[in-house]
Amino acid sequence: MTRIRPAATIVAATAVLALGVSACSSSGGSTTSNGGGSGSTAAGATGSSGTGGSGGTINLVAYSVPKPAYDALATAFAATSAGKGVTVNASYGPSGTQSKNVLSGQAKADFVNFSTGSDLTKLVPSKVASDWNTGPTKGIIADSVVVIVVRKGNPKKITGWDDLVKPGIKIVTPTPETSGSAKWNILAAYQHVIDEGKSASDAETYLKAFYKNIVSHAESGSAATQQFLNGTGDVLISYEAEAIAAKQKGASLDYIVPAQTMLIETPAAVTTTANQAAKDFLTFAESADGQKIFAGKGFRPAVQGVDPGTVEGANDPSNPFPQPSKLDTITELGGWSAVNTKFFDADNGLVTKIENG
Repeated sequence: MTRIRPAATIVAATAVLALGVSACSSSGGSTTSNGGGSGSTAAGATGSSGTGGSGGTINLVAYSVPKPAYDALATAFAATSAGKGVTVNASYGPSGTQSKNVLSGQAKADFVNFSTGSDLTKLVPSKVASDWNTGPTKGIIADSVVVIVVRKGNPKKITGWDDLVKPGIKIVTPTPETSGSAKWNILAAYQHVIDEGKSASDAETYLKAFYKNIVSHAESGSAATQQFLNGTGDVLISYEAEAIAAKQKGASLDYIVPAQTMLIETPAAVTTTANQAAKDFLTFAESADGQKIFAGKGFRPAVQGVDPGTVEGANDPSNPFPQPSKLDTITELGGWSAVNTKFFDADNGLVTKIENG
């Protein structure tokens, strides 16, 4: 399971799934294959329980991977008294791009969820209050870990990070210019060398070899997954949640939880202009019921003590979230400010220099 945070005071929220509530695009289509797009879910249309919902609309802006979780959360929220009559309008895309769009005002947001903490802190204090991360979960809405996704049956016999730099192995991972997933992937690949007791120079050498085998740089984690499903590459570096969600949809793939990997902590907050419905939705998402919905879509609960139950699509549905031997955290690496400077600075970042060759 995930590492422990201070115990949350679990909010009692009834999560009876509402039948007949459907999600549809505001423009008549579905979320695009690159993880972008928007949708509208009418929360409370049917199956609502209780009264007293604030009604109104929640403008939800998120990175691409948790769309299945939010579709389910919106439906379940509809069955609570707080969710009665509420409509959730959702926009999904690359984490960095979504953050920039909210900051510029291009995207109207009441509730935001990004892949990295730095994408959220960009919005403080102009769009999000400075105390957004002071609650029981420290602002983290759901966790995952970096995994290695392979073709069904693992024809390349991949067992861990070291196999990825072998000649001829083709890696699919998104670009860190727009994708938070890409940053998590790169950090996991680099840090596994350090965890083996080797030097920073060794880790840099590994990362250079890793980059030579990358054959695709999609703009988001979901877009990278789609490229892999379309036949690109031998391995995909991704969220555990993304791999599980793909298997739930019938994708023919396997995934490996490496012995050393990164804990992916995804932050969420309401904006300074958010209505009561958005605040209630955040409370619901952080509750035991909300966290179990996240778990059902492949995310590790961010709240202590939540039993994920059986998770379809996991390697072992009855034990869906195995504990890696070494699970690194962004805090251990110095926090996002230090990490972004060291690895992703536009001029002097280690990854930037490797990419520019």
